[in-house]
Amino acid sequence: MRGSNYEITKKGSQKLFLNYDQQRMIDKFSLEHDDAFLYIEFVARRYRIDRSSGNVEWAEDPCLWHEAGFEEVLSIFDLLCYSKDDCRLSGNYCGISNVKGASLAAAPGNDMFAPAARSFDHHTDRLAAACEALGGTKEKIGDVSYRIPVFPFLSIQLQFWEGDDEFPPQLKFMWDENILQFMHFETTFYVTGHVIDRLQTLIL
Repeated sequence: MRGSNYEITKKGSQKLFLNYDQQRMIDKFSLEHDDAFLYIEFVARRYRIDRSSGNVEWAEDPCLWHEAGFEEVLSIFDLLCYSKDDCRLSGNYCGISNVKGASLAAAPGNDMFAPAARSFDHHTDRLAAACEALGGTKEKIGDVSYRIPVFPFLSIQLQFWEGDDEFPPQLKFMWDENILQFMHFETTFYVTGHVIDRLQTLIL
């Protein structure tokens, strides 16, 4: 049932996408496009959106396209359809509960990324390599720290500390403090979920 609900939501979002001004999206984000598709980069993959159906696909091989999943579709559509006309990045990064406009009631628990942190523990070399495969730029906080482009113009910061006898491994994601000008609060968790999936696939 859960899987089917995700699929229903994804299909519904594709229909809603068709109600929005595609030329506005093209102009706002300088999207590559043709008569059939809009194109956008998301977490080191090329995506195309069918302009007549809203169907979203991704490709690493330009001749082989795959249907995009729930997190990818909702993340891309939220950016294209919801983002404010005057959205601007600040260049200042913070935890998601501290971004401008976030509600304290909506703040996630401290252990939200604990399963992912455990999967990365004692694999710092492979995690670093996976971050670099996603176009990440190395930073200096934690045992592994990278700024990873989500979209070509918007990045997140990954910070990871290995566990020891006293403390479990810790994984944090830092966002530009103006991220809620670009997407809904809930969508940031779809984005981080997809980034984690991509990293875990690359590490395996």
